[in-house]
Order: sequence, then structure tokens, then C-alpha cells
Amino acid sequence: MAKPKTKARGLERAFAILDYLCEAGKPQRPIEISEGMQAPKSSIYELVGVLVSANVLERVDVEGRLFFGSKINYWSINYNKRKNLDSLARPILKWITDKTHETSQLCKLDGNKFYVAMMNEGTRPFRISADIGERTPIPWTASGRLLLAHLSDREILDFIPAPDFALPDGSKIGKRYFLNSVHEAREAGFFDLHSVADNFTHCFAAPVYGQGDVCACTLCIIAPRADASRHHDEYRSVLVEAGRLLSEELATAPEMPTDIAAE
Repeated sequence: MAKPKTKARGLERAFAILDYLCEAGKPQRPIEISEGMQAPKSSIYELVGVLVSANVLERVDVEGRLFFGSKINYWSINYNKRKNLDSLARPILKWITDKTHETSQLCKLDGNKFYVAMMNEGTRPFRISADIGERTPIPWTASGRLLLAHLSDREILDFIPAPDFALPDGSKIGKRYFLNSVHEAREAGFFDLHSVADNFTHCFAAPVYGQGDVCACTLCIIAPRADASRHHDEYRSVLVEAGRLLSEELATAPEMPTDIAAE
């Protein structure tokens, strides 16, 4: 019975290595991965060797730094082919930007963190955007309220790590305030707030549903606060309509058969 547990722990640590590199956002040497994860060097070196052999990781320089390999890209391509999300969402993101001239995004959850999965930059002379793939605490985001709207209050508090209620300036988001805002988002099918990452942008979010009533992802607009206030009703209307359109597309789009998606 001990072997399956050991294998399971090894698999969990292998996934943790991938998560660590994703968070780091740059190549790392095995010793840096070990130190950053506070994990035994022998275990990290062994797992890194397996992941390199499988092309999940690859060495990127003579010092042996590692980053994601070609297998990750292959998996990503086939995930998007099977889900059809990329091909369905991109024209809708462009439509949002064409209507509002603002940056539009598709956002999702990765575990208990929020991230921007896709983005269409606005037509302004200065850039308003977020880093695609960067994981962010859920309470900091407008989307987070919608992505958790199907959960009970207790499930939400159990799901979000307590430190994630702290903002970058050290202040804290009250848990009751956050839960009330989730209720508000659930009721309205929409949520917006001032960005906590800066002092000049405002975030709008609308839910996207697949086959069911759980928010699978969100469509968002990031705009300067003055323009967000001036065009609030227009931006909300465009975003909610875009969310409805993408929800209908996802609900009716057939998934590709496994044998085709794996080719």
C-alpha cells in the first residue's frame, strides 16, 4: 500500500514544480526550484529528469535552467481544440473592443486563483492590459465574484486562502463585504469595481456559462475610471450581451472526439 501513496506524492510534487515555474515566470535551475519550493533536492532533481525526458520541461541554457517544454504547448493546443474556446472567444473579444474601444479579456480560475486567459487590447494610444497567465487572488477581482457565485458562503471562505483577502497596500477586504458582493454579482449577473492594482482603471465582468448554471469563465473590460463612469451603462450592456453570446456558443458547440483532438 505504501507504493501508490509514494507515487501519488511524486505526481503531486511534479505538478507543484510546474506550478512553481508558472508562478516564477522565468527559467530556474533545479537548485532554485528546490529552494523556492522548500523541497528535498534529491526529489526535485529526480522529478525534473523525468519531466525533461517527457519534454514537459526543457533546458534553456548552459547553466541548466529549466522552463516549459514542447509537450506543454502540445497539450495546450489540443485542450483548446477540444473545448473550442479559443476560436469561439476571440471574435467576441474583438467585438467587445470594437464596440467600446477598451481592452477586453477572458478570465478563468486556476485552482483558488484568478488569471487572464485571453486578451484583446484596446485602441487607445496608451496600453491598458494585464499579464496573461499571472495568478491573482480572487477577492481582488470583479470576475472572482461571478466565478464563485454558485458556492455557499462557507464553501467560498473555505476555498479562498485567508491571506488573499489582504490588498497590495496592506489593507484587507472584509469577508462579509466580499460575500455580500458575491451575492450582488449572482443576483445581477454582472459585477464591476475599481482595480486594486492601480489608481486609474476600472474593471467590468460578465459571466459565461457552458452546459449548466456554473460560471465557466468571464468576459471583462478594463477601462480608465473616468471613461468607465461616463460609459458605465454602455459597457455593461455590451459585456452582458457578449457573455450571453459566448454562453450560447459554448452550450451548443460540440466537443471534438477524443481521437481527433489527440492527433
